[in-house]
Amino acid sequence: MSLHANFGERTINELLLISRNRQINLEPGFQRNSVWSDLDRARLIQSIISNYPVPSIFLYQRNSKGKTVYDVIDGKQRLETILMFTGTWRFRPDRFDVKLNLGDDGPDWHDWSNLRRYHPTARHQFETYKIQTVEVTGDLSDIVDLFVRINSTGKRLTSGEKRHAKFYRSPFLKQAEHLVERFERYLLHQKILSKAQIDRMKGTELFAELLMSLNNGGPINKKTSLDRAIGNESINANTLHKLSREFITTLNLIKRMFPELRQTRFHNSVEFYTLFLLIWQMNRDKFVLHNKARNRIAFALLKKLSTEVDHLRQQLRKASIPKRAQPIYRDYLLTVQGDTDSAATRERRASIVKGLLASLYERKDDKRAFSAEQRRIIWNSDDQHYCPKCRRRLAWDDFTVDHIIAHVRGGRTSLRNAQLMCRSCNSKKGGK
Repeated sequence: MSLHANFGERTINELLLISRNRQINLEPGFQRNSVWSDLDRARLIQSIISNYPVPSIFLYQRNSKGKTVYDVIDGKQRLETILMFTGTWRFRPDRFDVKLNLGDDGPDWHDWSNLRRYHPTARHQFETYKIQTVEVTGDLSDIVDLFVRINSTGKRLTSGEKRHAKFYRSPFLKQAEHLVERFERYLLHQKILSKAQIDRMKGTELFAELLMSLNNGGPINKKTSLDRAIGNESINANTLHKLSREFITTLNLIKRMFPELRQTRFHNSVEFYTLFLLIWQMNRDKFVLHNKARNRIAFALLKKLSTEVDHLRQQLRKASIPKRAQPIYRDYLLTVQGDTDSAATRERRASIVKGLLASLYERKDDKRAFSAEQRRIIWNSDDQHYCPKCRRRLAWDDFTVDHIIAHVRGGRTSLRNAQLMCRSCNSKKGGK
């Protein structure tokens, strides 16, 4: 590891000065999102005012356009809290009060403005407080490795945060992050993920996994595949764009088909993964998934499966002998216990859900257009040659053959599902 470290200390005043000069970068590509609570931030300010020691801050020193810039490796939350409390730079709107005991009438709430104006001793203590710093130079790859190593204490890095640090330049990972931003409201509303989980890269991990599964053509083994997949440079920009389109189409389908997904087990990330890939596969296999009545039945089946599996799990937890449970519920319960993320378990779980839903939906006919022979038979079988919609008389060189049940809704391209129609009415009818 070709790293060089300079150990020293800086006062809060110095840190505020270089922050105002845009020399501190709190969000280098490998850095994680902010995860501190309001209580965490208040406790740090209380510690500083009380002159308690706080952990060191690690900074990566580099040159940017002739100016020294410090990327924060460790200590982002601490620096951010100090900047928020003092309202420095872009953190002016994030100022907050802290309950402090400043020796007058007991603890009271104080903001930075109050501290500066009425409590000069506390202000001086805060501004001259020295924080240990470690300023590091070296190869960026080594810096990223250092970031992962030193974040093994406190609020430990999640697997998603580690991947973000390791592969932050990966277009694949960036696309997953973009999709999380796009669908964050949906993820929160359906309780697929919490805000804290999204902030800690769980959403990025889930969406990256789904994108890679689409590229793989089905479930992947999470433990062995995801790191290798995200760092895979063989997925070019065109392929990634195609995968993103398929991802967006599939998620929008799920939103329309199951608007109250949170009422089922399939709102948790493990089972959402299964449902997502199943709907993607069914859409790819040309199942008609827009029928509202059938979607209501499908949702009822998912709720029934969820309820029965939950009941069975509760009985087993109470060490009671379950009543005769249907094999489908027993089999499904086995897929959500233990090794839930292996490819084999995921495929078994998907097979069970597909057995429930696939028979509800019809497939589109592979043949979209009527043949010349079919057109002649339909024309010669109709003595009137009128459009059934506008009653306009049709001519041999100016008519269309309409699917009575629209092709997009599963209508067959057959003589039994065909009628003559003028071009205008056929165009207006569309997929109705």
